[in-house]
Amino acid sequence: MIDLIFSNVDKNYGKNIAIKDINLSVMQGEIFGLIGPDGAGKTSIMRIAATLLQQSSGIVEVLRLNNNKDFREIRTKLGYMPGKFSLYPDLTVEENLSLFASIFGTTIKDNYYLIKDIYEQIEPFKNRLAGKLSGGMKQKLALSCALIHKPELLLLDEPTTGVDPVSRKEFWEMLKKLNKLGITIFVSTPYMDEAALCDRVALIQSGRILQTSTPISLIKQFNQELLGIKSENKYKTLLDLRNYEFAERVYPSGEYLHYTDKREISNIQSIDDYLATKDNHNISIQNIQPDIEDCFMKLMVQQDD
Repeated sequence: MIDLIFSNVDKNYGKNIAIKDINLSVMQGEIFGLIGPDGAGKTSIMRIAATLLQQSSGIVEVLRLNNNKDFREIRTKLGYMPGKFSLYPDLTVEENLSLFASIFGTTIKDNYYLIKDIYEQIEPFKNRLAGKLSGGMKQKLALSCALIHKPELLLLDEPTTGVDPVSRKEFWEMLKKLNKLGITIFVSTPYMDEAALCDRVALIQSGRILQTSTPISLIKQFNQELLGIKSENKYKTLLDLRNYEFAERVYPSGEYLHYTDKREISNIQSIDDYLATKDNHNISIQNIQPDIEDCFMKLMVQQDD
């Protein structure tokens, strides 16, 4: 069964095109990731799915209901966590949660099992104003409020942006547990490493879906040799490599520069010699395994071509 369908969906803001010809489907019981950089169109898609925004054209069905005609019914079945903290900063943790429960005609007690693992971490601060919480605590409170009415579909718009790495890891562990309880999760993120934690992903750039697949399938489709290059001066080496006649793509990724060659098989020695002539020092070049970010960069170039 499909919980969310976008069919040929466009969204324009005046003359500005936010998303174009979006086609995607989120299956019941899966974690589906919408992966892309800032400004790619992720939030527009999330707001349309949450019935907060109407598309300019195309059809959207949320839980087998039309997002425009049936928005009132849809909202009773959705949990939505926007990218920016949107709870009441002048209410306490407990007051925010009680308010959201009452809005949906339930109580904290009724669905406490859903939020137990999350809420136990912020319960010691239940009398603290929400506006005084740390970023990670705000995130946990927002997720608790989105879950308190036991939604069928959980929409999360960049929930880990600006959160420390430990809190990010904890958050995804919570999502995995919620998913095992039968909740379908549609999450957007600019972090490529989070794509590997999803069942399926859609890579989006400039308002268009580049590809939809499982993370494993995406990586298997990367059929080029990928080199990881390090040197004493990373930035200088990046500029020099981009001027190398056989360079196809060069971009920083962690401690390495990731490099692909126009030739079918790159010549590591010739690359090393070239960099040495450009006065680069302590050069290290090795073959590395691609990840989702490498797949995304390749698809971006293909789209531009």
